[in-house]
Amino acid sequence: MKKILALILALSLLVLAVPGLADVGEDVAAGEKLTHDELVEKALAESGTFVVYGNTSRIATAAEEFAALYNITTESNNLKDQEIYTKLRSETGSTAADMVMIQDGAQLTDAIDEGLVINFVPASVVDALDEADRQPALVHQFINKLFIYNNLGENVPAIRNVWELTDPAMKGNIIFKNPESEKVNMNFLVMLTSDTWAGKLAEAYKSWKGEDIDLGEYKNAGYKWVAEFLDNVTFGKSDTTIAEEVSQETAAGKIGLFVLSKLRSSSVLTENLTVAQYDATEKAYTVEPFAGFMYPMYTMINAKATRPYTGMLFIEYLMTQEGFQPWGKSIGAYSPNPAIQVNEGDLTIDVWKNTLVMEDAAYILENFEVEDFILQHCQN
Repeated sequence: MKKILALILALSLLVLAVPGLADVGEDVAAGEKLTHDELVEKALAESGTFVVYGNTSRIATAAEEFAALYNITTESNNLKDQEIYTKLRSETGSTAADMVMIQDGAQLTDAIDEGLVINFVPASVVDALDEADRQPALVHQFINKLFIYNNLGENVPAIRNVWELTDPAMKGNIIFKNPESEKVNMNFLVMLTSDTWAGKLAEAYKSWKGEDIDLGEYKNAGYKWVAEFLDNVTFGKSDTTIAEEVSQETAAGKIGLFVLSKLRSSSVLTENLTVAQYDATEKAYTVEPFAGFMYPMYTMINAKATRPYTGMLFIEYLMTQEGFQPWGKSIGAYSPNPAIQVNEGDLTIDVWKNTLVMEDAAYILENFEVEDFILQHCQN
């Protein structure tokens, strides 16, 4: 018995002694009270390679510029969300990420509850951010996926009302990435079944048809729109390929729902594309009741970090104009920090929040069974 107790005590002391395990939470709590100079001092006192995971290709640029600024050896990895969550659960030691940039608020909520990641809000921005953008996880940026259509030919699908996308005449002309393979797309569709969005969709239906909606077999207008929308959709491989396809001269009459930032790509013929909400704003109307959706990208400290203070310094850097530049230099990424303005010609983050479906992690987690309904219609 004494040997067993001694072993347990030894293991407990080992856990407490390993950076990135028991003490990271305390480090983060202390780090939130530090000035920039104090944070730099703490970060430079850490050793080893600083490891970053992100589900955005531009994480590499930001990490390189950060590494050069502070002369810190840095390794960045561009991974899919699910890969990052898997690694957070399986990796330990110096090869594990110190900091992650990640999306999907519902799955992130579970990761926070499991103790896999720890939220850090730099003292330099805490007072400037809305509470919802810093708790329970710090939002680095908002990303929008919008209805964007090919403006060539006689049958231009310039939409005023999303119910137009359920018209049988649109079958095969709408391109969207399969929600089964991209969680933020699934989250968007789940959100439409909420009482709030179902109510807005019911109102939009009456505006479109001039009569009250007949729900038939569906629970509410959100379920009906999701089912009929998906029945008209052709699934694209990626947002990049969707943007490329919709922009071709041979794609007259096509409309995509994809990330706005894809318009920066040289392979996309942007002159053949019109963003529905841009067009609506110019002509003084709004696409009823939404012109797409918007979701957050978060920054978090890995609970197993071996360089937690460096992770905190990097997050502070990402929340500055300089650190946001890899994303902010083009359209489609919006900082919650009001000091970082949107690009000229773009709409403000407040406008987007009022015209797009916003992700609500709590609703998604409480209504996970809606995914089964959505997946059934993805197979039609």
